[in-house]
Amino acid sequence: MFDIQPKQFKKILVGVDDAPDARAAFSYAVDKAKRDNAELGIVSVYETNEVNVYQALNKDYVHSSREELKKRINEYVEAAIDYGVDPKKITAIIDEGDRPSERICHHVIPEFHPDLLIVGSIGKPGNRYTVGSQASYMVKHSGTSVFVIRTDADNQ
Repeated sequence: MFDIQPKQFKKILVGVDDAPDARAAFSYAVDKAKRDNAELGIVSVYETNEVNVYQALNKDYVHSSREELKKRINEYVEAAIDYGVDPKKITAIIDEGDRPSERICHHVIPEFHPDLLIVGSIGKPGNRYTVGSQASYMVKHSGTSVFVIRTDADNQ
């Protein structure tokens, strides 16, 4: 027989949006962070490719959208605290760019230095195919361990 010693992670990063699998990834990350007494980074990317030129010129639109994202990520932080993760070990991260997977791999990970990245396999409705490829991109390019979480909705 051999001795089973599950890896303890010290710094976990989870990507969130409002997709069912992202919520499942968040739930797993929060539980893992609590069990491992790990730091938890919660990241969401403000996707600028969905903002048209008129919206970009409208300061109220851009401000409102970023504020909505900030409010949403704070809800994730509060949920993690309510579950029992130490608030001092939680970092909310909002990044901005066209491709969330590239932003996470090339900007967020080098700054946060996680030893585990947890993401959902499919993203928000309407982005079903591109976000699946984004999860694949992160597995290949993150430079760290990656858990990809699927939900039953992914198998339909």
